[in-house]
Amino acid sequence: MLTLILVTKFIIIRCMYIREALIQEHSKAQILKIVDYIGYDEDRVKELMEIFFGDDTRLVQRSAWAITHLSTRRPNLLRPYLPQMVKNLENPKHDAVLRNTLRYFDMITLPEDLMGEVADKCFHYLNSPEYPIAIRVFAMGTLYNISLKFPELQHELILVIKEHLPFGSAGFKSRAKRILNKIDK
Repeated sequence: MLTLILVTKFIIIRCMYIREALIQEHSKAQILKIVDYIGYDEDRVKELMEIFFGDDTRLVQRSAWAITHLSTRRPNLLRPYLPQMVKNLENPKHDAVLRNTLRYFDMITLPEDLMGEVADKCFHYLNSPEYPIAIRVFAMGTLYNISLKFPELQHELILVIKEHLPFGSAGFKSRAKRILNKIDK
């Protein structure tokens, strides 16, 4: 019986496009179905990324959540889209774009040719208290990763972290202290 239910759910998701699935339901279960449906299929990744870079704010937000789950399972599938993801940070349709893009950048080693532009953007987010904590924390982690390649950024990163540390949330303080400890070693 359980097998029949699982097969039925799989058939339902296979019969719909990613856009339709994102419109249909906004839940973690639905996002995970979409990520399972995408698998390693580059055409399906392309479909998801077209939605993510699109103009429909609601679908952009929902696709960003799928990108987070896809990036944790199969981060290399998103690599071809890195330049466009960086460009997308200039005019994000929703905070979810910033949060989930920076979360992905925090998990990977960026190509060297993108590091300067990403570092500039991340220093801006980290220095701007009007951004949500998650965006600032992922920006901090991304900057730390970039500073491993360019250690001269570490001094500026330390100064910025220490400037905002007294006013940060518990999550901000925790991440900041971990990064400061890593830099000290």
